[in-house]
Amino acid sequence: MHSVFSLPSPDLTVNCSIMLADLPLLERPAAAAAAGFDAVEFWWPFESPVPGDQEVDAFLRAISDAGVRLTGLNFYAGHMSAGERGVLSSPSKSAAFRSSLDTIAGIAERTGCRGFNALYGLPEDDVAPAVQADCAVENLAAAADAVAHLGGTVLLEPLSGLPSYPLESAADCFTVLERVHGTGRQNIALLADFYHLAVNGEDIPALIAGHAARFGHIQLADAPGRGAPETGNLPLVEWTAEAISAGYSGFISLEYRSPSTEAFAWLEPYRAGAAGTR
Repeated sequence: MHSVFSLPSPDLTVNCSIMLADLPLLERPAAAAAAGFDAVEFWWPFESPVPGDQEVDAFLRAISDAGVRLTGLNFYAGHMSAGERGVLSSPSKSAAFRSSLDTIAGIAERTGCRGFNALYGLPEDDVAPAVQADCAVENLAAAADAVAHLGGTVLLEPLSGLPSYPLESAADCFTVLERVHGTGRQNIALLADFYHLAVNGEDIPALIAGHAARFGHIQLADAPGRGAPETGNLPLVEWTAEAISAGYSGFISLEYRSPSTEAFAWLEPYRAGAAGTR
């Protein structure tokens, strides 16, 4: 199998917002390090779009004390626990989204993080879809500007399990990306979450063959169930190897649900194989 699954490796990053969930959030970077990883990513880890300095410092200290790198961070996405999935397409919440950009840029500057996922947001009954689409493009352009001087890339992904979510396919994302690129911002790309895409019926091999070199990021979870690779029916290791062969050179994120005690058991054969070739 492709050497990306030979650890320790900087190619793999652990999403500490969904992984190791039996631990307090700020203990998870250290747990990822103890499991053999040197890179982590997070959804927006704060309650508000403008967290206090102490809250930001505690987050950054958890990462630095663990000795891992922060490779990805979500933009403020509203109240995820209440069902929100992004705010950048909401005119009434644009101010909150934009108020979070300085925090993102500050974290990027202090950590070297370069990947930033922006969740689009759900439809609103009192706002026309075209108005929301325009709002999303404007906010994505602002997000791209906020991280451009640091070499950052804004990421846009489809989601599954939400019938009303406007971005279900890679094509849906490409339509938005083309509009943002048309404003002159080029530092925005598709986040290819193989779980969400596959559940929504995407032809993953065709997507990889046609677009892998331009993917901004890859995330992995198996289906059904959003569990660890090799617990479902998706050939995730094969798809990952194909994407790398087709020109993808970024991180591979582990973003699945699993008890911490067995979260990385599927990787043991790859680790053992790598050790045996040394």
